[in-house]
Amino acid sequence: MFPFLFSFQNSVIVILIFLLTIKLYVEITKGVCKSTKRLDGKTIIITGANTGIGKETALDLASRGGRIILACRDLKKSSVAKDDIVQKSGNCNVLVKKLDLASLASVRQFAEDILKNEPKLHILINNAGCGGTKQQYTQDGLENQMQSNHFGHFLLTNLLLGLMIRTAEKEQENARIINVSSDANHLCRSLNFEDLNFVRDRMAGTFLAPYKIYGTSKLCNILFSIELANKLELHGRAVTVNSLHPGAVYTEFGRFSSIVSTIMTILVSFLKTPKEGAQTTIYLAVADEVANVTAQYFRDCKIAKPSKLAQDSGMAKKLWDVSETLVRLESYEKFF
Repeated sequence: MFPFLFSFQNSVIVILIFLLTIKLYVEITKGVCKSTKRLDGKTIIITGANTGIGKETALDLASRGGRIILACRDLKKSSVAKDDIVQKSGNCNVLVKKLDLASLASVRQFAEDILKNEPKLHILINNAGCGGTKQQYTQDGLENQMQSNHFGHFLLTNLLLGLMIRTAEKEQENARIINVSSDANHLCRSLNFEDLNFVRDRMAGTFLAPYKIYGTSKLCNILFSIELANKLELHGRAVTVNSLHPGAVYTEFGRFSSIVSTIMTILVSFLKTPKEGAQTTIYLAVADEVANVTAQYFRDCKIAKPSKLAQDSGMAKKLWDVSETLVRLESYEKFF
């Protein structure tokens, strides 16, 4: 009995040391945006900005004097978030506009509103998304996670590109597009362009499908950034495009299944807060040292390497072509 207790105690000590080591590593490697740059006169759109890292990003950029447009699906929750941001930042120039990325019609309506009412657009932050949700399909016939995380943002960005380029050329300062991706891109080991909706995938309908789809959508965020950056080279980098991994942020996992959420609750002390998770997004939006950096993937405010598949320019080009077809991008909507 006593040897057993001794062995058990040693095991507990080893586990505690291991966990403390992980905690120390997480704390040491956390990236923090140290830029004090102001954004007075700048217009910024942030999708999914009513909660989590999106809201923290909006609060920081509002505190720098920017004109912030919260592009969100739930107007009631967004209005509450807006009031909180205005109160904390002291910046009244914060707007809420309806955007449901799971509806291509909503994306087009939002873009039409922006093009009609906003003369400038300096920064577009494609932050919204969902993860690990049940496999289902939107009215557009697209898988919900794929549309919310990739296709919706792909369409939105294309529709707003002209305005961003005109803004950059007029002010002689690069506009910036920031795509919030994830290290979950490593979960996708291959990309089937004939089945991006996961209708025939061998995991379709299984409990693993939501996680594979999430990883695929995050891979698409990176590939989309690469191909868009390549196309924008023709305009002398008037607009830069980068993607990022925000880190394991606690609020993100509220969108996953109850089992995953329970595990994340236990591990919450090892995860980033929304404010910490927003740092790399903020860094890419304001830091002068990345003003001319494009087609890169960032983690903790530093350039990092995504999966090998996410670095394949050929895959990026193919994804662009397939995405154009699936979102039914009209010729008059195409900038390139």
